[in-house]
Amino acid sequence: MSIFRLSPVTTDRDYQACFNIMRELRPHLTDAAVFAAQVRRQAAQGYSLLAGWQEEQVKGLAGYRIQENLLYGRFLYVDDLITTSDARCHGIGGKLIDALREEARQQNCAHFVLDTALGNALGQRFYFRQGLLAKGMHFSQPL
Repeated sequence: MSIFRLSPVTTDRDYQACFNIMRELRPHLTDAAVFAAQVRRQAAQGYSLLAGWQEEQVKGLAGYRIQENLLYGRFLYVDDLITTSDARCHGIGGKLIDALREEARQQNCAHFVLDTALGNALGQRFYFRQGLLAKGMHFSQPL
């Protein structure tokens, strides 16, 4: 496996390259153009997308934003984190998390925060290995 290169996703070409892997994490996404438009709208609200490339293929993605609230103060929140199955165990997930931690430090964040599904045991094991600790449960309701 060759070296991974991390870079921000900002162009239509990059969004196209990211669509299939993001769809693994978010299967309700069905159209690359709609995905790109939504990411651009989210970017206007502070969302950024970081891709891990192996040659010309995206092997990992991290979508994040800087936020502030009374619980954490200023923090970096990870909306999306995914690697392709063939890139797992090759360090791309750890590289993405390391890059996001560094971004959080540069942005003067006090915390690094992400949510994961209760049933995502493999993801949870990975997060524990990365030094992240479970602090609560996330509740939601469709409206």
